[in-house]
Amino acid sequence: MSDFPIAFAGCTPVNHLWPQLVERLGMDKSKRAVLQALDLQGMQGHAETLPVLLVETCGVALASTELLRHQTGLACHGQRMVLLLNRREEEVQLLQQF
Repeated sequence: MSDFPIAFAGCTPVNHLWPQLVERLGMDKSKRAVLQALDLQGMQGHAETLPVLLVETCGVALASTELLRHQTGLACHGQRMVLLLNRREEEVQLLQQF
């Protein structure tokens, strides 16, 4: 994991990133990508971070929940949440895995 600035201010919350990811990669690979993001949260995150899955590359990162709430209005309360981020289209989708 490398440090890069994640700016959510220009991002629009949407509901289509997960279906697009599944269509592109298939259900199994998409689920594995989400699990990898959750593993990163478990290994290096804390209560104030949220795992981010970059949909273009399936890269993972950690982001501040406060930054996300401040810049998009999305509140991330709960466990096993992952933020899907399409940096090219500036779109985000919040997922909660059960």
